[in-house]
Amino acid sequence: MSKPDLRGKLIKDAPLAPYTWFRVGGPADTLYIPEDEADLCDFLRGLDPSVPVLPLGVGSNLLVRDGGIDGVVLRLMRGFSKIEVRGEHLYAGAAALDAMVAKAAAEAGLGGLEFFRGVPGTIGGAIFMNAGCYGAETKDILLEAYGVTRQGEAVTLSNAQMGYSYRHCAITDVIFTGALFKGTPDSVAAVTERMEAITQRRETTQPIREKTGGSTFKNPEGKSAWQCVDEAGFRGKLWGGAKFSELHANFMINADNATASDLESLGEAVRAEVKSHQGIELEWEIKRVGRV
Repeated sequence: MSKPDLRGKLIKDAPLAPYTWFRVGGPADTLYIPEDEADLCDFLRGLDPSVPVLPLGVGSNLLVRDGGIDGVVLRLMRGFSKIEVRGEHLYAGAAALDAMVAKAAAEAGLGGLEFFRGVPGTIGGAIFMNAGCYGAETKDILLEAYGVTRQGEAVTLSNAQMGYSYRHCAITDVIFTGALFKGTPDSVAAVTERMEAITQRRETTQPIREKTGGSTFKNPEGKSAWQCVDEAGFRGKLWGGAKFSELHANFMINADNATASDLESLGEAVRAEVKSHQGIELEWEIKRVGRV
């Protein structure tokens, strides 16, 4: 790797467990925390093209395996956390928390972004996986996504170019740095009320104060994933140090010093049971990365 005048922080053999909501996983060969988009471009241009790169937000929907991660993990932080209202539009950097974006939109009297209050994580992850909840998705409000290619080139992508489908984006070779969203003008009181209803619903139905990764599986056609897990008998069943929440059976929890292996093997056991007895192929929503 060549070394231009980088302004970010470079760490070798960096522990990643502290950066993920599950609090598990091995180290990254290299962790780079860029100062801003220009610094990210410089870093990528100087990086050997054969070295794999993985962007990391707050690790809310991510399971890092115990063996750690090859190559470079990019952690986008303060330089990518800007939130700015632009008339009826709102810009948010990739490191901006989804909940803070929802709050900023509410304070500006912009509707349509309330659902972000119920999505754990950051805007970068929301862009990448078309995050959503309670009937709304990122694709419904995204105007443009901004990012940097593996070669260090800044790019702008339209909604149509993103190739969105349920919890999926067709773009896999761009590190997203931010996005522009469209809002619908409304009274601050009305938007705030809808956002607070989402907050209340989430707090009473999801284990948000546990070491979890959000929804474990995508909802299969015609059914909720939690119902599949429940019918398979895995709600609250301890598997090593892992289990599915008693409160919401599609939320996997690090309940008792679980390893990443505990969590992943529990998920695979559920998938096998559901496939065998319900004929349903559950798909992981949590992204699993790294060496076993």
